[in-house]
Amino acid sequence: MSTQNYTTSFTVDQTPEEAFAAVNNVRGWWSGEIEGSTSKLGDEFTYRYDNVHRSRQKITELIPGKKIVWHVLESDLNFLKDKSEWKGTDIVFDISEHEGKTEVRFTHAGLVPQIECYGSCSNAWGMLINGNLRQLIITRKNQPDVFA
Repeated sequence: MSTQNYTTSFTVDQTPEEAFAAVNNVRGWWSGEIEGSTSKLGDEFTYRYDNVHRSRQKITELIPGKKIVWHVLESDLNFLKDKSEWKGTDIVFDISEHEGKTEVRFTHAGLVPQIECYGSCSNAWGMLINGNLRQLIITRKNQPDVFA
């Protein structure tokens, strides 16, 4: 049985610094409402999507052009039996340069196949990361709600 965390990655022509700035522009790619600051170490912000998902994240690692880590302090996922499945997990963005291109590797540490949210949450992350975040980096334009 696999205990592998959900991860996905993509490559763009933009610089690591541009990718880093886009990740920190959470309102530009994560469909839903964001309350709080999302750009400095120690910042806490709340994500809300209708009455389906609410979570509070704290930025615990911030290395310009290289890495961002959000620790999930609270989660209320109304579509699950255990609404707090995300609590205590880490959402990680690793950014690196390879042969003139920038790779963004996303990992939700703790989002593993054994938990109920894995199927729907990994699908949602796939659309948000490989769709919205990638497009924000490329176009520098905020992306529409992928769930609408």
